[in-house]
Parts: sequence; C-alpha cells; structure tokens
Amino acid sequence: MLTLHRLLFLPAFALVFASALPAETASERDGLKALVERQNRLLAAASTKTTQAEISDMENEFQKLVYAWDDFIAAHPDFAAAYVSYAALLNQPLIGERQRAARLLLRANQLDPGIPRVKNELGNYMAEEGHPLDALQYYLEAIRLDEKEPLYHYQLGTLLIESRDDFIASGNWTPAALDKTMLEAFGRAASLAPDRIDYAYRHAMAWYDLLAPDWKAALAAWQALAPRMRTPLEKQAIRLHEANVLIRLDRRDEARAIVDEVNDPVLAGNRQRLLDELAAPPASEPDPKNAPRIVFPVTIPTPPSAAPAPAQQPSPGP
Repeated sequence: MLTLHRLLFLPAFALVFASALPAETASERDGLKALVERQNRLLAAASTKTTQAEISDMENEFQKLVYAWDDFIAAHPDFAAAYVSYAALLNQPLIGERQRAARLLLRANQLDPGIPRVKNELGNYMAEEGHPLDALQYYLEAIRLDEKEPLYHYQLGTLLIESRDDFIASGNWTPAALDKTMLEAFGRAASLAPDRIDYAYRHAMAWYDLLAPDWKAALAAWQALAPRMRTPLEKQAIRLHEANVLIRLDRRDEARAIVDEVNDPVLAGNRQRLLDELAAPPASEPDPKNAPRIVFPVTIPTPPSAAPAPAQQPSPGP
C-alpha cells in the first residue's frame, strides 16, 4: 500500500545519464525516455495529493509502472541508466523500498563505475544505514568523478561531522585532520555554488564544530554572508552569529552593540543567551563546545542530501 509522505519530486536520473552512458540500441533509448517521462508524470500528480485516500487511488498506476520497469530491465539487463532511474522511483518516500533501490544502484555501479551520482546515492544509503566508513569511500569517488559538483563536497562535510567519533575511532583520522577536511568540504561546496545561501550558511556554521576554531576566519565568513540575507529576520540572525563569534574573540563591546540592535521576537531566546554570556565574567580560554548555537530562521533551507540535476533529453544515438 502506498503511504502518504512528502514527496521528493525531482526528475529521475536516467535522462541526465542517458547522454553519457552507452545505449546500444534505439530501443533502450526510447524505452528509457518513455518510462522516465511516465514516472515523472505520476510523481508530479502524486505530489499534489493531500490525503491518504487520494494516494491510494494511484496505487494501481504505480504498481503498473513498477512492473514496466521490471520488464524493461529484464529485457535490457546491462543498461546502467535503467537501474539508476528505477532506483530513483523506489527511493521516493511514497514507495519507500530503499534496500531494493540500493541493490539496483549497486548493479548500476557494477555496469558503469563512472557515474558520480550513483556513488553519491550509495554513499547516502551507507550513511543512513550506519556505515560511515563505507559511505566515505563512495562520496570520495563521487568527488573524484565530478569535482565541481557542490553537493558531493557538502555530503562529505556532513558525513565527517555527523560520524566524527566513528572516523576517529577507526584510527585513520586525527581530530585535526578531520576538522580540516570537513571545513574544506563545506567551503568548497559554498565556492562552487555561490548562489546557494544554504551552502554558505553551513560553511559558516562549520566553525562551531571545530575543536580549535579560527574565530577570525569564522567572523569573516559571517560578515560575508550578512549582505546576502533577504529579510530583516535573516539579517538579524546573522548579526547574532557575528556577536557570538566576537565574544569568542573577547571583543565584547562590539558584540554587545550588535545584540542590542536585534529586536525580532523570533530571536529573543538566542539574544538572551548572548546577553547572559556577556553578563558573565569572560573565560580565559573559551571552550568552542560551549559557544551558543544560534537557531536560524527556517527561511534558510537545509541543502538536500541527494537532489538530482534537472532532467535532460538524451542525445540522439548514432
């Protein structure tokens, strides 16, 4: 039974890959295109549904699509793009067959080990299943294959910070090396996608995650981000981050002046935490772990973990 979930409606992978992957016959190209277009139409329709009953009415159509994919792969067992596109469907929360999707991606990886998005998706799966060391290898391979894709660097940084203890326990990473690689990964993602405020925001946040932060560099990151904010609430939130870092630098008068300017009630709790810290005697060596974490307004989204590139039509075959 299909269950109502928030859909990740994004164009399926196959049309992106079809121009890069070998398609030996017109049948493969045409069949792939037809299935992906059908898949996108169904997912688009499902994304407009608001009740479980409406989703249940579409169950038969999705089941037919699954059968069609099974038949297509049986007829073209060596066509990597088919496995990738089918996995994109199964990975949708509406379908929720993640393990089966992972098996399809592994098969695609066997058929063509040069697809960076497949490496990224397998890295996501391994990370979600609690295997960060395996996930790391897939993310690094994705970066090697497409060094200019910001998402892959973002994924690497996120994995390193979320599984920090696992990497250090492995004996292959020192805390300093992990911090350096994590910060560089977020910085690279931000530089490769200069229009993505969410990447720049996560890069600035990364200094809070370091054992020995360079607070001057952190301040520069927040100050560079401030002019890019769109609303007064966002601008004030960034200003609180600036004040937070200024406290770490023992520039308390500057920090207090900034905090006094913030008046949005949404940020009242964060503002008060900084006021409390300013009222306390300064620590001789502030512990970065005790630095307040400013809760940022929800208007800045978290970067998606696996957002596919926009679908493109496959190039004509020879």
